[in-house]
Amino acid sequence: MLVYYEVFQDSYHAIEREKQIKSGSRKKKIALIEHMNPKWDDLYDRLLM
Repeated sequence: MLVYYEVFQDSYHAIEREKQIKSGSRKKKIALIEHMNPKWDDLYDRLLM
């Protein structure tokens, strides 16, 4: 299930952001998800549009 994503213009910035998120605490990751997607909906279909 996809509950969070970010869009970037280039892979360099995407990889840097991924590293930043991965190094954060679980609490910060949950807060990030809940800020964008408070119901924890599956966002996969939105990527296809």
